[in-house]
Amino acid sequence: MELGLSGKVALVTAASKGLGRASALALATEGARVAICARGEEALREAEAELSAHTQVLAVVADVTQAEVPRQLVDATVERFGALDVLVANAGGPPPGRSLEVDDEAIHAALDANFVTSVRLVREALPHMRTGGWGRVCLITSSSIKQPIPTLAMSNSARSALWSWAKTAAADVFGEGITLNLACPGTHATDRMRQLGLPETTPMGDPADFGRIVAFLCSEPAAFVSGAALSVDGARSLCLL
Repeated sequence: MELGLSGKVALVTAASKGLGRASALALATEGARVAICARGEEALREAEAELSAHTQVLAVVADVTQAEVPRQLVDATVERFGALDVLVANAGGPPPGRSLEVDDEAIHAALDANFVTSVRLVREALPHMRTGGWGRVCLITSSSIKQPIPTLAMSNSARSALWSWAKTAAADVFGEGITLNLACPGTHATDRMRQLGLPETTPMGDPADFGRIVAFLCSEPAAFVSGAALSVDGARSLCLL
């Protein structure tokens, strides 16, 4: 299938490893020019080298959860490539914790990283998408927004808040040729999942497959898919929505 991404410009955050890197790679192999960021320079340069085999790449060492960074990343992307067509917003998840074990500081940190950061990114990216009359936004969240994970109370809360916001935002921008969707991964073979100490028998998805799903949500054929939260979790979630 032709995804219509050749020549488009994409910004993917937290993209040095895991699902962010897989998403950036999928977009790159479809011909999109890609800007990526991450906090750790070594892993970022490794990702940059991999992506550069397929497309033009801008790699920026930055912590996307800092308030000023989303604007800086969007500005740097537009300065380098002259446009911004696709945004894939991603950020690392908060530490484990059950609902009554978390304090105010941890709650605020989770909301900032996994809710407010994505809102900032979308807010900065939209003017450029509106200029082009075309845009794709994909927010990487978690399947826990549909079936909460008891030991990840902060992630459940922050990412569910993002879904509520995204449903409203998707309706606000759809008439301008811009779609906004959520990709909701379950367990995939990433460093994050290994850090959670899951049993070795836990079914794990392939990050590369997840990346290709993100690329589809950002594609031309997905023009009528907006406001969706797509579970990519190997049937983990038992809910009907």
